[in-house]
Amino acid sequence: MAQPSLARAPTLIALVLVTLLGCGLAASTWRVFGHTWDEPEHLAAGLALLDTGHYDYDIQHPPLGRLMLALGPYLAGARSQGTPPPDGKPEGIKILYGSGHYDEYLTLARAGALPFLALLIVMTYVWGRTVLGRGGALFAALLVASAPPILGHGALAALDVPSAATCLLALDAIRRWLDSGRLARALWMGLTLGLAIGTKLSALPFCGLGGLVLLALHCWEGPSRAGPAEPVRRLEWVGGVLLATLAIGVVLTFAYGGRIIYLTDETHKFNQALGYLFGYAPSPLHDLAYRVFAHVPVPEAFQWVLGGIQALQVHNDMGHLSYLFGDLELHGWRYFYIVALAVKTPLPLLVAGLAGLGMLVARGLGTRSAAPLALPKLFVAIFLFVSLFSHINIGVRHVLVLFPLLAIGAAVVATALVGRIGATASAPQRHALAAALGLAVVLELSPLAAWPDYLPWFNVLAPHPERILVDSDLDWGQDFRRLVAALHARAVPSVALAYLGTADLPHEGLPPYRMLGPDERTSGWIAVSELARIHAPDRFRWLDAYAPVERVGRTIDLYYVPPGP
Repeated sequence: MAQPSLARAPTLIALVLVTLLGCGLAASTWRVFGHTWDEPEHLAAGLALLDTGHYDYDIQHPPLGRLMLALGPYLAGARSQGTPPPDGKPEGIKILYGSGHYDEYLTLARAGALPFLALLIVMTYVWGRTVLGRGGALFAALLVASAPPILGHGALAALDVPSAATCLLALDAIRRWLDSGRLARALWMGLTLGLAIGTKLSALPFCGLGGLVLLALHCWEGPSRAGPAEPVRRLEWVGGVLLATLAIGVVLTFAYGGRIIYLTDETHKFNQALGYLFGYAPSPLHDLAYRVFAHVPVPEAFQWVLGGIQALQVHNDMGHLSYLFGDLELHGWRYFYIVALAVKTPLPLLVAGLAGLGMLVARGLGTRSAAPLALPKLFVAIFLFVSLFSHINIGVRHVLVLFPLLAIGAAVVATALVGRIGATASAPQRHALAAALGLAVVLELSPLAAWPDYLPWFNVLAPHPERILVDSDLDWGQDFRRLVAALHARAVPSVALAYLGTADLPHEGLPPYRMLGPDERTSGWIAVSELARIHAPDRFRWLDAYAPVERVGRTIDLYYVPPGP
């Protein structure tokens, strides 16, 4: 019994080191960047729930991830400021700037995201083990731990890496339950699904579609499986589904505060959640629901989850102003995520990852095995969903869950090349294959040299990224702290600003400043952020006649315009 443990020990140690590498690289950027656009609101929502028990800010995002982000600041003394909902950004700004603990609170909030980054790296290894040996799965984990979009967003007090990590965890739990049918596995599946849904509502379609994919593959592979008799199996499945559903409910109930309430009573004759489910106009079903829920208490989470789903649906239906190839569009583009992955993924990871997923399809069909087919089918299902149904096209961050799948695909190609090197008799061929593999690894890891700018990193397909993608892919307001430092280093006496972000300018230590007015031409020092530029490009065309004095970070152009007529 000791030998397998000893055999696994070097791999586990290496996995720990890879995980620490990824978390260390992410954490090393904290003090470089000020807060990004969404971080104050996530902090405000989580802190309000911890401090007051109420969850009112931006309810389209559930609270579990936000609680983790707010826990450190809360333990350090941060408290809710009581800003009226629903917009939590002003509340988050007051929390960060109001007490004089900006750096401490922001650092602690970002530290709350590191466990999710670690989970994402580990789950890449776990999924990799379904189709690869330990070495190949470890290499896949390394690819994820060094991918700039993962590091950039994993360094923030935001929900995108937590969502990707918990979705991978829940999908793995679904896979394990389908393989065994045991009630213990069903309980774990429910707990992990509750964690994923309670972190971000994109888990509903991602895990829902992923679960259907895994179920279909399980049934397709079914004839080759040995297991209990079919009636027993069905009974186990029904019990497992019921137990998992109960576990999801328990997790979400406690995530939203654990309160049990009546949805309607004599003073509250209308309930938004019931209206969403059963219609807002009187009908037999509507009236029955109101009578039942006036006498049957339910977790308060019930109405908050439904409210979040409705808010997210309204947001998606209304669209979100997005930027691609110089155009602004409210309802996005079907090919947005094709472009985003093409320019935000290291090219060896993208090319080898897609090739490796194709190799897994061939392997799965050739051996009639579900495990190799699961990864490419999950990739396709999630990618098609976001491309066909999402109108909120504001960054590759919404599909970070695809990066571990690409990493496993790339590791499949790498292990195949290693095997080919060992099987090749000719020394020149072995040397050529080894050189090709080594070059690919070097190119894959080379973006690490972009430190600390992992968030705005683009590959060589985008020499001018501001012409392709900007919002949260290039400029999320992260460089404002660098701008302040650059202005002081140049002893700039005053500056005109064109900036979009959530920095609280009076508290940022700027020299005397003013906001650049619409269509205003002026002289002196001028700073223009990329996000401000794309939302009003005509306002700044006159600056094309001047070369920037400095590019501050990756996102802010600093000009000096001499006085003139």
